Amino acid sequence: KRQLLGFRDIKPQEAVRLINHEGAIPLDVREDQEYREGHILNAVHIPHGLIEKRLAELEPYRNQALIVYCRSGQRSAQASAVLRKQGFERIYKMSGGMMAWRSADLPVVKK
Repeated sequence: KRQLLGFRDIKPQEAVRLINHEGAIPLDVREDQEYREGHILNAVHIPHGLIEKRLAELEPYRNQALIVYCRSGQRSAQASAVLRKQGFERIYKMSGGMMAWRSADLPVVKK
């Protein structure tokens, strides 16, 4: 089903590889409070409900891989589908979101 929507589900370890070796951009679609509690280093933050209104902020990353994540995966799937419809081609949804990232003991940045 995800393939039909135009994006792939990836695990946190694959996200790390894409970020480190292919310059993928993490896109955090959680709410402001969730973002402040901890996010992936260098993540672009646009809450899920504002993706369509703030597409211009993502324009510089149109040709890069985007790793979309939320808390558990539901909102990131919806945001990924929106981005695909807007012509973004390299979309990856991180399975399990920040819950999976933290479970894998990967680093989190707090502001």
